[in-house]
Amino acid sequence: MTADQSVTEPAAATGAATMLDVAIVGGGLAGSLAAAVLARAGHRVALIDKRAVYPDEFRVEKIGGHQLEMFRKLGFIGGLESVACPYDRVLNIREGKLVDVSVGQAYGLPYADLVAMARGQIPQPSSLIVDEVAAISCSDDVQQLELASGRRLKARLVVLATGMAGALGYKLGIKRRVLAAGHSVSFGFTIARRDGTPFDFNALTCYGERTADGVDYLSLFPVRAGMRANLFMFRDPADPVMRDLRRDTEATLLRLLPGLRPYLGDFHVTDRVRNWVMDLSVVEGHLQDGVVLIGDAFQTNCPAAGTGVARLLVDVERLCTEYAPRWLMTAGMSKENISEFYSDRDKVAADQQSLKMARFRQALTSRDDIGWDVRRRLHFLRRNFTHRVDQMRPGWLAQVRSALRA
Repeated sequence: MTADQSVTEPAAATGAATMLDVAIVGGGLAGSLAAAVLARAGHRVALIDKRAVYPDEFRVEKIGGHQLEMFRKLGFIGGLESVACPYDRVLNIREGKLVDVSVGQAYGLPYADLVAMARGQIPQPSSLIVDEVAAISCSDDVQQLELASGRRLKARLVVLATGMAGALGYKLGIKRRVLAAGHSVSFGFTIARRDGTPFDFNALTCYGERTADGVDYLSLFPVRAGMRANLFMFRDPADPVMRDLRRDTEATLLRLLPGLRPYLGDFHVTDRVRNWVMDLSVVEGHLQDGVVLIGDAFQTNCPAAGTGVARLLVDVERLCTEYAPRWLMTAGMSKENISEFYSDRDKVAADQQSLKMARFRQALTSRDDIGWDVRRRLHFLRRNFTHRVDQMRPGWLAQVRSALRA
């Protein structure tokens, strides 16, 4: 794990409350990116997190597609490229056969490095306060924060970027409504060939073969430590196969995805297998004076759908470049102002698309009725047909897509 060593805890505070424009609670990816965007625009910002260096957690590990455009728009693409491992070609297979090949720039990296990069973009290292928020008192003017250390802060706006940790929001009357408990299960680990030779692919995605297995797909992509594996499943988290994946990963993986064998050869797992159970949930009671929620603090995502980072980036971009700067130029911070962000067209669309894709991935993976069976077969047949035509007539697909966008 790497971290920007200039990001340190500020000097001890005096008894008087420090006045800020924005206090951001939670120093993961959402909070760190928001702090960097606002601080670079000249606002007085504090990023409050109990950890000076973010721990090596299993979260987001690859960035690509439209997400890269958002990183570029926010001014983080250079930082991302400096810490991540690039790749631009992904073999997509199912039942041991090639479906198609995805071409496009993408990056793999540990989540802790991604957070460290975002924190490293904050102009003033002292903007990071290593502490814990014990209480928040909100109003339509100035917000009061009490920290566990006894320090007090005042801010025009409080941004909650606390992920799924809901204790602080609960104190404010914000509650989380679960839409689907145990919606998906994700596994993360690193693999290598036993003889030390490299794999024959840059990156690979292997889709599940049987609906009963509940496997959506396995994504293999490079990180600096080796070949990273992310496995996404829709299956009961208490199923014995979850234990098998942790204890005997290699054999269980090939049992679930036998078509992988010729691509992986004799491989082994080189680090600890981690897993994550995700509930789909949204918050209620969040429209309040002086406080706004972003990222997973507002709505969780299905990791298999790949919409979490896109949603997070939309939240950061809309709040930190459009709404917060405008609110700070006017008196007051009422919930009427806050509601503008929650009803933003781009934000609403990203939130709705995230839930839609979560349900679609689950149905495409697990539904075994005839309608979804036909839809699943057509899905992969269409992709394979398009790939074959594009192989015979290179550039044809790009031309069609360009014409459809015109």
